[in-house]
This record gives sequence, structure tokens and C-alpha cells, in this order.
Amino acid sequence: MPTETATRVSPGLNPWTRVAIAGAIALTVIAGFLFADTHGYADFVVPLRVRRLVALVLVGWAIALSTVLFQTVTGNRILTPALMGFDALYVLVQTVVVFAFSASLLNATDTRLQFVLETLLMLGFALTLFRWLFSSGRYELHVLILVGMVFATLFRSIAAFLQRLIDPSEFQVLQNLMFASFTTVDEDLVWVTAAVVAVATVLVVRRLRVYDVLALGAGPATSLGVDHRRETTRVLALVAVLVSGSTALVGPITFFGLLVAHLAYQLAGTHRHAVVLPMAGLSAVICLVGGQFVLERLLEVTTTLSVVIELVGGLTFIALLIRRARRNLA
Repeated sequence: MPTETATRVSPGLNPWTRVAIAGAIALTVIAGFLFADTHGYADFVVPLRVRRLVALVLVGWAIALSTVLFQTVTGNRILTPALMGFDALYVLVQTVVVFAFSASLLNATDTRLQFVLETLLMLGFALTLFRWLFSSGRYELHVLILVGMVFATLFRSIAAFLQRLIDPSEFQVLQNLMFASFTTVDEDLVWVTAAVVAVATVLVVRRLRVYDVLALGAGPATSLGVDHRRETTRVLALVAVLVSGSTALVGPITFFGLLVAHLAYQLAGTHRHAVVLPMAGLSAVICLVGGQFVLERLLEVTTTLSVVIELVGGLTFIALLIRRARRNLA
């Protein structure tokens, strides 16, 4: 059995029906985002919204997949890829460039080149970390997680120190990169990210049953003929690519993956990845697109969506910790 069995709700609905319902809700939200309040200028407004919509969908899908897969190999539904330091590494790279050179160099560099370099750097960091920890022949996943958390703290500390030394005018440019933004998205970068996410999704779909076995734990997976160490390394590499892609596109989002993964576990009614992964992706799309729609069209506020997401995700994280503590005490 998996470490934590998904909570079953509405027993009368089979898992695929639930996915279909989530898909219908996602399509409804997308239609509202694209066509509501065009005021007769649909030919001009809708194409502008499509680019932002694609970015929202890509980021939501990438974060959802990476979080569920990461929690599968770690056997813990509170951990997220952010703990491995990918978000902190992104902020550190931007900070070092601005500190060592200038914000003008960062703005002048082609965004596609930045995307490729940042993705390769994060992937290289992940693979180096995995190889270093696994080279001794001892496979200890909890050590990998702890080392990742230490690196994340180190990256954040270095970035915070350098930010105090940066000129205030240049720090303002850097600050815009430190928080996720869905309002200004580079069109060329969107399609590069789309290609990366599409390839990663195909690789994930081809190994859905393997992930179901990985969720059983290292011992059972090995006894069933799965090379747990090799498959875990593959999953963590995919996670690194998905997280780096979404982070390079809009910026770091810490708690969003935890939020949508938890929703997927509650709504899917099964632990099978063939259901949980699309449910997580659709939940992410509904949250991001729906949240942007509510903020812009219904509430008409300028609050950044990422701020609201981090607030709700942070509260979810605290609630999960409290619930687990009470369960352990019981």
C-alpha cells in the first residue's frame, strides 16, 4: 500500500468521471478567462489573453506533475521540489548576474538563452547532487532531501547577502524577478517552455505504471522488478526540468504545488498516477486561470495572483503539518 492512501470522496463517482468533471470545469474557466468582458474588442483582446492563458496552463501543469512525482519517490505528501533548492537557485543566479554585472545585462540577454542556461544549470545542480550522494553505493533518499534543504538555505542566504549590496535601482529590477508574475510573459519563451513540458509529459505518461510501483516504497518496488534507484533518479531529473522550466517562465512559486497535489489526492479517489496526475494538472489550471479571472474581472484588483497562492498554499502546509502531528500523537 502507498504511504498515504488518497482520501475517497463521493464513492458513487469513479475516478475517470471525476477527471472528466474537473476537465469540464477547467474548460469553463478557460472560456470565461478568454471571452468575458471583451467589450466588443474580442479580435484584439482574445489574442492577448491567449498568450497569458498558455503560460498559466503550462506553469500549472508543470508544477502539478513535478510535485506529485516528487512526493511519489519521497513517500511524503508534505515535501515539495522547492525544498531541493531549485527556486532558491533561480533567485541566486539572477542575484549574482545583477551583482557581478548589471541589471541592464540581464535585460539585454535573449530570454530564450536565459531560459536554456537556467534550465541547464538547475538540471546540472540536480544531477550533480544525485551523483554525489549515490556514488558511494548507498542509496538514502532522506539524505538527499536533507542535503537539498541545506543547499536551499545556503542559496537563499547568499542571495539575501548580495541583495543588500546591490544598488537600490538595480535591486528593483531584481525584485520583479523574485516573485512569480503572470501578467508579462515573453511569447518566445512560452513556446520553448511548451516544448519542454510536452516532452516531459510524454515521458511521464509512458511510465505511469512504474510510478504506481515506486509509490509502494523501495523494498516492494525492488521485489517487483523495478530498479528503484535508477527510476528515482529519472523522476528527480524530470522534476528538475519541469520546475526549472516553470520557474524560468514566470518566477518561483513555493507552495502552489503542495496545494494542487493535495487537492488531487482528495479528489481523485485512487492512488493511481494515471488519475492523480491529470487531476493535479487540471486542479492547477482551475486555480491559476480561475484565480486570475476572479482577481481581474470580478474583484477588479491589482493584487498579484502569486501572493494569494502563496498565502493559501502556506496555510495548507501548516494545516497538513498540524494534522500529521495530531495523527502521530494519536
